[in-house]
Amino acid sequence: MFDWLNTLFLPVENPTVTQSIVVLMIAIGTGVFFGRLKLGKISFGVAGVMFTGLILGHFGYRIQAEILDFIRDFGLILFVYGIGLQVGPSFFSSFRNEGLKFNILAVSTVLFGGVITFVIFKLTGLKIEDLVGIMSGSVTNTPGLGAAKSTIEEIKNTFPDKTFNDPTIGYAITYPLGVFGIIGTIIFSKFFLKINTEKEMRNFRLSKINRELPLIHKKMRVTNEKFYGQTLHQILKEFGGEIVISRLKHSGHQVVKSPTLDMELRERDVLMLVGLEKDVDAFIEKIGRPSSDLFIESDTEIHKRNIFVTKPSVFHKKLSELDLFNTYDLKVTRVFRAGKEILPRPSLELFYGDKLRVIGSKDAIAEVEELIGNSEKKLLEPDFLSLFGGLLLGIILGSIPIMIPSLPVPIKLGFAAGPLIVALLISRYGGISFIHSYVNNGAVYFMKDFGICLFFAAVGIHAGDGFYENFVKYNGWMWLLYGSAITFIPLITMVVVGRFFMKINYLQLAGIMSGSYTDPAALAFSTNYLDSDIPIQSYAQVYPLVTIFRIFVASLLILIFS
Repeated sequence: MFDWLNTLFLPVENPTVTQSIVVLMIAIGTGVFFGRLKLGKISFGVAGVMFTGLILGHFGYRIQAEILDFIRDFGLILFVYGIGLQVGPSFFSSFRNEGLKFNILAVSTVLFGGVITFVIFKLTGLKIEDLVGIMSGSVTNTPGLGAAKSTIEEIKNTFPDKTFNDPTIGYAITYPLGVFGIIGTIIFSKFFLKINTEKEMRNFRLSKINRELPLIHKKMRVTNEKFYGQTLHQILKEFGGEIVISRLKHSGHQVVKSPTLDMELRERDVLMLVGLEKDVDAFIEKIGRPSSDLFIESDTEIHKRNIFVTKPSVFHKKLSELDLFNTYDLKVTRVFRAGKEILPRPSLELFYGDKLRVIGSKDAIAEVEELIGNSEKKLLEPDFLSLFGGLLLGIILGSIPIMIPSLPVPIKLGFAAGPLIVALLISRYGGISFIHSYVNNGAVYFMKDFGICLFFAAVGIHAGDGFYENFVKYNGWMWLLYGSAITFIPLITMVVVGRFFMKINYLQLAGIMSGSYTDPAALAFSTNYLDSDIPIQSYAQVYPLVTIFRIFVASLLILIFS
């Protein structure tokens, strides 16, 4: 009577599509549940899906091979694309600050792992393809494994008599070690370094404030008689800094105006300034003194409003082209994009989803709303055309063969790096045609978590299949020992160099550790364990370059030493 339940929920060697979906749902559901449980202060979050997948795979649960590949790759694509959109605006600007330092540390770690693999090859006599599999598993790098397998196939086509072992076996044996190794290193390094996450968070925010210099607004009173009777245009030209004068009130009056550049200053005028703190303070010191006047903030004559850019006709137009002040007597005081405040320079290009803070009359604001769009409802609706268009571009980029002289096999960025790079570029430049960078935060978080759950479930179930048998057959304890050297020596070196010599914030260092080992499980764990999204930023900063170098190292080891 209940045979159908047995068919659905008991493990079978050749599952149907329905059985495969049920196994996937069980892995994700139980993984998310156990990931929420806390052992002391530690919980695994969505990384728990990986471990429930391993257990299910070990006990005979399977997913059809074609479905498994699709779920794994599609999940990874969604995850890295979401990360790219989330951190894109700060990714490129970071290279002017700490991004270059992060990538030097991460790439050095990749190369160090390759050197250790070569040393083990020379000392043990293991075949290089087995060691490349061990290396790829120890650093949880699937693209490197894929590159190694492609290289082997190309060599077989050129030299049909040459035989190779399957690097997937070493990968499957050491992959759990890689995942647990990085997570363990994050836990123990936090303990031994006596890291206070709240202090690290404060230090990060302080360094970010000092580095990015947020916009501020201050009131001032004109007291320097040298500037009485001069126009704002003359004064701003002489000052040279970038300042927006958003409001003006003449002394003895209560009427607040949005000043034009040809307006002349009078004695004891009160101004509202917007700009970088150092520029605002310098302007106040030059022209007058700070003011405590409250009428300047009055909204009786002019009004303040936030307007969202949602109309296609203004996408990628400069503020100077819209000329809102001369056309509508409305002034833009600030632009908000991806959580950052931007000074509204005339050359600033508007992107879909930008928020403009404007001041002006009610009628002027209403006209500009009609021009720019200001449809918050539209921003809340997912734009699937834009989303899947971006994903398609990422897959195309990842599939382009890159020919390297003297290498018989073209190298590809793959499904990990391709969509990530496209998302970073779209996020940086505001989009391409109908593909734009804005996705609301809820949708980005859903896409990331859903994608990583699919990826973890597929990888875990596959790695659990035949794990014990392969472990016994190939002397798995020795392979784990070799994998431990590849996992821990570069990782511990990275922590020591990054923390003590490069003085990197620990929250960022956790992201670099996860990114250097291209390990989404460690990233998911670190954001949950450290209760911060900061690791995501440094993870995305190093992930593209690390993925490329992981592919190069795996392919070169096979080509040179096979």
